[in-house]
Amino acid sequence: QVQLVEFGGGLVQPGGSLTLSCEVSETLPGVYEMGWARQARGKQLEQVATIPPSGRPQYIDTVKGRFTVSRDNAKNTLFLQMNSLEPADTAVYYCNAISPGGVLQNYWGQGTQVTVSS
Repeated sequence: QVQLVEFGGGLVQPGGSLTLSCEVSETLPGVYEMGWARQARGKQLEQVATIPPSGRPQYIDTVKGRFTVSRDNAKNTLFLQMNSLEPADTAVYYCNAISPGGVLQNYWGQGTQVTVSS
């Protein structure tokens, strides 16, 4: 069973930076979109950053210019560099591997809490 495990969450002050990492237990087929979603308390889950199989990473408007998603294929690891953090970024962050069209199984990590507060 494929496992995704996130690391790097924690408490950070507004304006600060944090890097999340996600280790994938095995190499997935190249069709998967890898990314990060988040869910704030009382709000819906939202996909904040995605690396498609080809093309450029995609971001929701509220994190563009502040968040950067990247991957190290050799280490089966996904990263989310978060800069200029705001209290509104407080949420549980989930790493995911999504099969477009649902052809293959989707995978999610267990989540890591990010809290932005002074």
